[in-house]
Amino acid sequence: MRADPAEYRLVSPGNLQAVLSLLAGEPAQWLPIAGGTDVMVLYSAGKLANRNLVNIWNIPELQQIELFPDRICIGAACTYTALRRHDIVSREFPLLATAASWTGGIANQNRGTLGGNIANASPAADSLPALLVYDAELTLISVRGERRVAYRNFHVGYKQTALAADELIREISVLRRFSGYVSHARKVGTRNAQAISKVCLAALGQIANGTIRDVRLALGSVAPVPLRLNETEHVLTGKKIGPSLIDTARKSVVKEIRPIDDIRSTARYRAAVAGNLVAEFLEKLSVAGANA
Repeated sequence: MRADPAEYRLVSPGNLQAVLSLLAGEPAQWLPIAGGTDVMVLYSAGKLANRNLVNIWNIPELQQIELFPDRICIGAACTYTALRRHDIVSREFPLLATAASWTGGIANQNRGTLGGNIANASPAADSLPALLVYDAELTLISVRGERRVAYRNFHVGYKQTALAADELIREISVLRRFSGYVSHARKVGTRNAQAISKVCLAALGQIANGTIRDVRLALGSVAPVPLRLNETEHVLTGKKIGPSLIDTARKSVVKEIRPIDDIRSTARYRAAVAGNLVAEFLEKLSVAGANA
């Protein structure tokens, strides 16, 4: 059943402090909306439970990308198009730029925001594994002030986050320290564009003298939350890449993930693909080490 517009209320305060005051005055009663690419799908289907919406699209400080010597800070309402076109993001954080190019079509990229993707908390979201391997940090803001949360601790369960009822995500920051890493991103879906992932991988690695110095692996669509493969990373670090290690990594991946059967895929398929994607990355990392 389609939604009735008369049942909903949308306000547009136009500045950040007014939005925060609204959220503080009536906690959990207002749903922030920026691009609306997720919200409007629920609205059109008559499944949007929140009846009060507050527009944050037109707040400039949430849309900026700021560069500092040691980090980049991305406003929560920054669009995927802005990320995809930003020179520093493309050069220093290619996994994030690639994920931005995967997200929906051009119209969705023009409206969809990184903060919205994080707050929506879908385990299938394309950008979230990249944020995990880059060790992103979130700045959350309310009338009580700001607090910083490591992104790896933000998702606490399926569609559940550490965001308080009166808080907004203000920005996402990432350290500028990954220029020496080999990066790898893969998305497996029904088609090449405008498809929800069956499995997606973001991976970073450093190799020296054939030995893995550092490796970072994150997967989407294989658990209730976007998943960093900490155990598999531990298994790989300090080892030389070869057939035996790649086989060990496949087995470790399957043990760490918790895929399900749903309308897009099966748990068995997701497990096999996840192992294959990590193996593919390790082969790429091995070649990079041999050519260094």
